[in-house]
Amino acid sequence: MTDLVLKRATDLWQILRGFDRVWLLVLAIPMILLVVAPQTAPDVLETSVRAFAGTMPYMAIAIFLIGALRATGAEGVIAKAFEGQETRMIFLGALVGGLAPFCSCEVIPFIAALLTAGVPLSAIMAFWLSSPVMDPPQFAITAGTLGSEFAIGKTVAAVSIGLVGGFIIRFALRTGAFAEPLKAGRKSGGCCGGGIKQEPPVWKFWTESDRMARFYAAMGEQALFLGKWLSLAYLLEGMLIHYVPAEHIGAVVGGDGLWPIVLGALVGAPAYLNGYAAPALVAGLMEQGMSIGAAMSFIVAGAVSSIPAMAAVYALVRLPVFATYMIMGISGAIASGIVFAAVMG
Repeated sequence: MTDLVLKRATDLWQILRGFDRVWLLVLAIPMILLVVAPQTAPDVLETSVRAFAGTMPYMAIAIFLIGALRATGAEGVIAKAFEGQETRMIFLGALVGGLAPFCSCEVIPFIAALLTAGVPLSAIMAFWLSSPVMDPPQFAITAGTLGSEFAIGKTVAAVSIGLVGGFIIRFALRTGAFAEPLKAGRKSGGCCGGGIKQEPPVWKFWTESDRMARFYAAMGEQALFLGKWLSLAYLLEGMLIHYVPAEHIGAVVGGDGLWPIVLGALVGAPAYLNGYAAPALVAGLMEQGMSIGAAMSFIVAGAVSSIPAMAAVYALVRLPVFATYMIMGISGAIASGIVFAAVMG
């Protein structure tokens, strides 16, 4: 009998291993809530569904936008930012970092190719720091969840952190630091393989069947990706609102002053989900009393220190470069929170 139970448990585990863990969480959380807290579970689920429905128009914009970017081949245009004088490359690298439609695994071969081609680390770091903080789909989701002012503030923070980081690295390079940024034997490649396709963009992509196929495939992939993470995020937001006392959050990261902003960055760095799920979580924290400056530092620090972003950096460069990336990212998040709180009053 025991052997039969163990065999069935093993078979069930093998089946579950084949499913996406985030989707499993999305399915498991409501069922657990209905069993553990049947009286409050409907309220939590109603809050989550209502919040998800409110974000759907912005989600649709994000899905269409990423599909169009993939279909036109506009990603290849970004490589032109890394040509010319170093100062110009730093500025353009930081600017396009906030607009680049890259996932973190696509950044790996792209950056590796630039490093091996001799592009200055300063320009690459400017792009690297700003890229995970904001992109077009994240802007749409953030604006829909936290408001356009927050989305614009996060975009400005992304570009500013990239610029400051790029010029710090430029100064460090002149002192002889980071002479060998790449890990030994590391050239190019990555989980997406091939990097960025260097093809001329075709803006009227609907005139070509293969580009339309790329358009639909990208939209489908993005819809599943956003649907998965936003579903989890809004479930977490609903539980946060109903089960975590507001006075507890307000006492830790609420109110004015520097400490809530610093703490927001320190908590956001290890606790972060990703750029698409974070706005919903932050919305719940703000509703419970988190200050606006702490919210900005939380969301920016989490973007820089998310596992995909850190993996993209750590996969290529030596430890001193990686450590510098983390220090500049978290310091920039704290500065962003201070400035945003001052601007928004």
